[in-house]
Amino acid sequence: RFRRDSRGRKFFENLTGAGKAIAVLTSGGDAQGMNAAVRAVVRMGIYVGAKVYFVHEGYQGMVDGGDNIKEATWESVSSMLQMGGTVIGSARCKDFRTREGRLKAAHNLVQRGITNLCVIGGDGSLTGANLFREEWSGLLAELVQQGLIDEEASQKYSALHIVGMVGSIDNDFCGTDMTIGTDSALHRIIEVVDAIMTTAQSHQRTFVLEVMGRHCGYLALVSALACGADWVLIPEMPPEDGWEEKMCQKLSATRSRGSRLNIIIVAEGAIDRHGKAITSSIVKDLVVQRLGFDTRVTILGHVQRGGTPSAFDRILASRMGVEAVLALLETTANTAACVVSLCGNQSVRLPLMECVQMTQEVQKAMDGKRFEEAVRLRGRCVSYALFVTCGVANYFLSFDCSFFNFNVAVLNVGAPAAGMNAAVRSAVRVGISEGHKMFAVSDGFEGFYKGQIKEIKWADVGGWTGQGGSLLGTKRTLPAKHIDKIAEQMRKYNINALLMIGGFEAILGIMELLAARGTYEELCVPMVMVPATVSNNVPGSDLSIGADTALNAITDTCDRIKQSASGTKRRVFIIETMGGYCGYLASVGGLAAGADAAYIFEEPFDIRDLQSNVEHLTEKMKTGIQRGLVLRYNSNENYTTDFIYQLYSEEGKGVFDCRKNVLGHMQQGGAPSPFDRNFGTKIAAKAMQWITKKLNESYRKVFANTEDSACLLGMRRRAMVFQPVVQLKDETDFVHRIPKEQWWLKLRPLMKILAKYKTSYDISDSGQLEHVVLRRPKESEAMAAI
Repeated sequence: RFRRDSRGRKFFENLTGAGKAIAVLTSGGDAQGMNAAVRAVVRMGIYVGAKVYFVHEGYQGMVDGGDNIKEATWESVSSMLQMGGTVIGSARCKDFRTREGRLKAAHNLVQRGITNLCVIGGDGSLTGANLFREEWSGLLAELVQQGLIDEEASQKYSALHIVGMVGSIDNDFCGTDMTIGTDSALHRIIEVVDAIMTTAQSHQRTFVLEVMGRHCGYLALVSALACGADWVLIPEMPPEDGWEEKMCQKLSATRSRGSRLNIIIVAEGAIDRHGKAITSSIVKDLVVQRLGFDTRVTILGHVQRGGTPSAFDRILASRMGVEAVLALLETTANTAACVVSLCGNQSVRLPLMECVQMTQEVQKAMDGKRFEEAVRLRGRCVSYALFVTCGVANYFLSFDCSFFNFNVAVLNVGAPAAGMNAAVRSAVRVGISEGHKMFAVSDGFEGFYKGQIKEIKWADVGGWTGQGGSLLGTKRTLPAKHIDKIAEQMRKYNINALLMIGGFEAILGIMELLAARGTYEELCVPMVMVPATVSNNVPGSDLSIGADTALNAITDTCDRIKQSASGTKRRVFIIETMGGYCGYLASVGGLAAGADAAYIFEEPFDIRDLQSNVEHLTEKMKTGIQRGLVLRYNSNENYTTDFIYQLYSEEGKGVFDCRKNVLGHMQQGGAPSPFDRNFGTKIAAKAMQWITKKLNESYRKVFANTEDSACLLGMRRRAMVFQPVVQLKDETDFVHRIPKEQWWLKLRPLMKILAKYKTSYDISDSGQLEHVVLRRPKESEAMAAI
């Protein structure tokens, strides 16, 4: 079933699901991205030779049977990727809560030979699936007694295998960092908040926005972080008594600094310390009565569930769907039901009931008013977001800014990337909160050596979170030729630490500064770099600020391009993306947009590959597929976008016609996505904490000349990691400006499989059923851990 390569990585090439039948259903509330998960399950199941069935209308369809359970085909999930909601339907089912209902469901499954169930839903849906699995043998015995099935069928279908995927916009399921639909819901919220801010600014109004989250405040918390809200109220961490006065002080202080608006975000389940509900209308009345501010309430409601899924949700759902099929193929009669989760940047399998039980523990902790425990049980994402929100929004008004410990400079380096401003804002405000004097350097290293340096204060970065580009200005200039002048400016302004936010130029720059430490003592200070580039080509980090916004721009454009061919003759689109020599945007954007191929530098191709792709598309078109999508970026001086366009146009004559689109700098512009705002804010805050720690290790005079005093902070698989830049040299291809190993290359076979190509798939990271482990952090670590 498997093979291993020379490096020990595990691949499957002919993993067979022949004889297996898999049913996929969506249950409970709908969430954007569910269709992408259904599509991945269907196509991966068919790819391995299994029969795959749709169960329409969730558990109700399983109980009712008949046409509600239909065999799926490859073409039946075409054009599903970009659709919101769930096209196979979802419904609450009272019948399935009874044994009689589950008996009917078992009968309907056995009639079709289905013993593998993929459930996409929340904790209630997954708990029901596990109960169904536990009762399965007893249900079959009862069906035999009633004469509805024979003993042979009972033996043949004796075990039911369950794999779950969490589809919930609330992100309220323990064991996964993100659930399917959460990122898309954040997109809807941020779109509304950004729109409201303009009218609030015009009329000097306060807006109270109510978002979903009856028992979980994730949407409220992260949207507050992403839009720079003045106050947020969530159920897991009710405000202390007297919060009304503190909130009004905060709103008044914001206005006194020149702001013309206030934004307050309230989760629908927000409560105070005594369990009393805090509604949006209560908050509005409070602001009007105590401050006299013109205040409006906006309740977002089901808008948050609607719309097309974001690029993140499409990719997450596709990865989870494929992983779910692999998990079902590897199950045995004794395998526990599992749920496919996301930990950092890696898919993992966890015991379903362990996750469900921990999720239920959160509610028990809240009911028992053990709110700190509830936040801890929610996991690292909520805990750290809460810490950063408190620090960046300055909820703690008692902070004394009359003294400063050290001078810290922040600069952007390289090309602009959406989310840079959110990172600068976070760094400045966390730095000031920790007692530092913050300096902003305009125009990168060029501005540094020219002396374009000035102190930046708390109010100066107000409203930066939602703005694209780089408000500080950024240039690609490297410091090597101007080291003496940069050292002079560091001496002039007594700069004790540097925070660089940028792409490949930033890592080259920090390496050049590090190399000059032997000559210039002024450079012997802590330095840290935060990756920010749409190309996502920085070694030492799986993700970069700005890449998610670029992916969403690509995905949205591809959706529109595909729609433009709707109702016309068969058409193939050749789309050129950014990326330099890094194929991240083309490959991952292709996965999110449902591309048929993506041509990149990292995987060399020749005319035979191009011809094979044309023939493959031709065959697909003949089966009824109306549109094809091919992504590439300029990675080959001969096989240009024009050449590929002309080749497809010529070879497709009589079957399809061809169109070409160059996306260009639209991938670099626009407002940052919620992910980039959130990621930029959190990673910059963590970088400032590291700087403070390094500075506090110094005695009187700052002198840092060790390898670990110049680091890159990046996401590596499951965690944020500080890595000395010296150690990254061996991991870097400096000629082509890319890391030597790139995690996303493992996703390329997934894109090919979903496009109906035969290929091998690296599953070296799959197959391990882990356990939910919640480390109890020390008090000093509780708010600092990601």
